[in-house]
Amino acid sequence: METIDYGEEDLHKVMTDNTLHSTLTEAEMALARHCLDYALRSGAQKVRITLSKSLMNLVGLLNGEVDKTAHALDRSLQLQLFVDGKYGAFSSNRLEREELEAFVRSAIDTVKMLEPDPYRDLPAPERLAKDAVSGRELNLYDPAYEKLTAADRRKMALASSFYHPASGKEVSSAFPRLIAEEGEYSDSVFDSLTIDSQGLFARHTETSFEIGYESTVEDAEGRHFSSYWWDATPRLQDLAIEGCARTACQRAMEQIGPQEVKSGKYTLIVDTECASKLLTPLLSALGGYSLQQKNSFLKDTLGQKVFPEALTILDCPRTPGDTGCRLFDSEGVATREMPLIEKGVVKTYFLNTYMARKMEMEPTVEDATRVKVLPHGACKNLEEVLQKVGEGILVTGFNGGNSNPATGNFSYGIEGFLIRDGKRVHPIREMLITGNFIGLWNNLLIAASDARPCLSKLVPTLAFKDVDFSA
Repeated sequence: METIDYGEEDLHKVMTDNTLHSTLTEAEMALARHCLDYALRSGAQKVRITLSKSLMNLVGLLNGEVDKTAHALDRSLQLQLFVDGKYGAFSSNRLEREELEAFVRSAIDTVKMLEPDPYRDLPAPERLAKDAVSGRELNLYDPAYEKLTAADRRKMALASSFYHPASGKEVSSAFPRLIAEEGEYSDSVFDSLTIDSQGLFARHTETSFEIGYESTVEDAEGRHFSSYWWDATPRLQDLAIEGCARTACQRAMEQIGPQEVKSGKYTLIVDTECASKLLTPLLSALGGYSLQQKNSFLKDTLGQKVFPEALTILDCPRTPGDTGCRLFDSEGVATREMPLIEKGVVKTYFLNTYMARKMEMEPTVEDATRVKVLPHGACKNLEEVLQKVGEGILVTGFNGGNSNPATGNFSYGIEGFLIRDGKRVHPIREMLITGNFIGLWNNLLIAASDARPCLSKLVPTLAFKDVDFSA
């Protein structure tokens, strides 16, 4: 990756010329095809190539002033070779024809020295994506990106700040305890092409726009509390810039005055902003590598009812306009909408070609893309969950801890609030929650309908009964 710090005049030039090499050119794609053909002529029986390019612009703020700017361009070519029953993967960011040819020859010579691996192969041709031709089929590329100027980016970065004089906001009156504020606006475009010796041609192009602020406040004794808020979207018009810094500051202010809570079993409510912490280990346990290595607490559970009837988790990778959606995985295999867990039954393992062959199972896709936890319990948002639950502990952040992928046991540090009569009583910090993921999800009470669309994992506010908390 090439990351450059520019002066104001030069930065304006490079950050305004968004169309300059921001996506893959015909020449670059032709070079990838030449690399594939050259590898076949040089001794490889099968080849897969992934060519990717990303361009990112960033404006960072500190206390209302521009603190840093960045313009980063990244190009890379990944080469996967199948030679005489052997396999190797290589990458390069030097994309000149002669250098790539030398790179391919050297890679093939290296693969020939490896041990045979009978499980390595390209996916069956009928499994490959056929509908990812332009890269823009999912409507994840926003042409508005091409019109952005350096001045636009600076304006958006400053728009939410409480410190910037032009904002017209008075820091002292709005948040008198605010002592520091960091903000960052960034936008990027990502373009990738995957081709193989079976005729695969699969392209994916997307833009991303992101705003984030972290605020630090202090209490009367000079103790500091920090919190963060952000938004991201593939479409610039949907980016929620106004209010980002205010939300970060409000979340920090709410942490002032934490009190101890005695250890015991409580109802656990998890804010949608951090609820994916409890879902990710389930998805990892469904992964082929963990299963094949017997390092998954969900091994040998395919088709079994492991979780409660209330739990359904879907992968919805083909919804146009949704963050994280893809028409194909890294092998070029077509994605599809499918249940991962349906009414408590484990329905899917993530098995790429290699893992499926090793495990003598049918291949699927290598990972989940756009995960959705379906609502349960008829609550629209966090406040309705709190009212329905009445008493418990609301977790708004996790601070360290670990989990055991083989057993599903976990121990996480948390921060949040004690809840009584459906309301926040006071903040809490330095507590632990412990348990087992299968047991935790079997105690699911509520899954609301408030998952943030900017997240690739659509996990709403969750509530679980009888969770162990310790001070």
